[in-house]
Amino acid sequence: MPNDSRATAAALLPLVGGPANVTSVAHCMTRLRLGLADPARADGEALRAVPGVLGLVVDDGGYQVVLGPGVVATVAAAFEELVGRSTVAAELALRGAESKAERRRRNATPVRTALRRLAAVFVPLIPALIGCGVLAGVNGLLLNAGLLPWLTPALAAVASGFMALIAVFVGVNTAKEFGGTPVLGGAVAAIVVYPGVAKVTAFGVTLAPGQGGVLGALAAALLATYVEKWCRGRVPAALDVLVTPTLTVLVAGLATLYGLMWAAGAVSTAIGTAANWLLSTTGAFAGLVLGGLFLPLVMLGLHQALIPIHATLIEQQGHTVLLPILAMAGAGQVGAALAVYVRLRHDPSMRTTIRSALPAGLLGVGEPLIYGVSLPLGRPFLTACVGGAAGGAFVGFFAMLGDQVGATAIGPSGWALFPLLSGDRGWGTPLAIYAGGLLTGYAVGFAATYLFGVTDRVMATVGTRPAATPADAPTPSRSA
Repeated sequence: MPNDSRATAAALLPLVGGPANVTSVAHCMTRLRLGLADPARADGEALRAVPGVLGLVVDDGGYQVVLGPGVVATVAAAFEELVGRSTVAAELALRGAESKAERRRRNATPVRTALRRLAAVFVPLIPALIGCGVLAGVNGLLLNAGLLPWLTPALAAVASGFMALIAVFVGVNTAKEFGGTPVLGGAVAAIVVYPGVAKVTAFGVTLAPGQGGVLGALAAALLATYVEKWCRGRVPAALDVLVTPTLTVLVAGLATLYGLMWAAGAVSTAIGTAANWLLSTTGAFAGLVLGGLFLPLVMLGLHQALIPIHATLIEQQGHTVLLPILAMAGAGQVGAALAVYVRLRHDPSMRTTIRSALPAGLLGVGEPLIYGVSLPLGRPFLTACVGGAAGGAFVGFFAMLGDQVGATAIGPSGWALFPLLSGDRGWGTPLAIYAGGLLTGYAVGFAATYLFGVTDRVMATVGTRPAATPADAPTPSRSA
């Protein structure tokens, strides 16, 4: 493990209240997610000042420390190691976890809970989706160029193996998240991709392997979890090890074959049809709306609802046509940050923040710019959305002309999405359209922010000029 990661973890731990205050440690693509028994004991300002920390998000009962892709995994491992060294800390953390769980039960809404659980099922799959997506893109380039014909079959197998069995992984994660036995969830979800389902007829239609995809696997594993829990409470302990797994697989498996696969297949087909129709018919308008609203969706956590939709499209069509459009929100954010950098020439602190966060923003990691620049200033966040809308409209316009741009995996954005781009006319066309969308998002985000985003109120808020008096203007506000 790199020494830098250990040093970062060691610097973070006392600033969140020490081991006794940490109830859980997890990470996603860019953030170290810490559950804290008492969030008030954390020092937010000191956390932001730790070298390597790109931003900080305070959520319900914990902190999300933005560290960036790659770095976050090693820091999380080092952090867990530091926390796990203290037995007393583990006991106190257990008590804190119980307290946190009780607070979360009181405060969580059904929608937030559902989205959080969806994320817990699909987010762990993103690294494999990225790796396989990049290899699929490389293999496509080799095939189009006629290069290395002896290697392309092997690359195809390596890139496609995970996608062929993604339903099993979804089943395992679903059961784990909802309190079932993971291997039973995977066993039932495996039915969805088993070739033998082609011999089964449901509702007068012969099933096809993979019908229902990840949605069918999710529903199958969820049903298996509920069947397992029902059995655990009723089957005698002496028979539990034999009866419960058998009934779980039998009941959930038959329900999957004679109902869930057919229903989930209809939903999956509808998602693919709707996405294609939306872009081919109303592409520019759809891109404008999706690109403009994605940053607010991220702020509210509602973007997590799109993860199973992306996964369904990738499994069904080989790529998701929504992600390149949604990625334009990051381009608008970059353009807005550049305009703030130019306008606030006399604010060294803000300009330093932008310089450090901009490389991550170009690679699609938008949290540092969102939480460090545009959101605190208020209006630049809105003008960044305008830039995202313009970039989305650009990509959507070409979709109306028949040139759809897709991504073979989810997770990366910005420049990092280039290796994952896919289209119906080779790689060059989607690359050019996506690059044009990024440039449009940069330019419109910059222009909108330069002209309308950095107002006298914003400049007063950051202290670059004396604040306006009540007689001259309203009091500076972060929601300006």
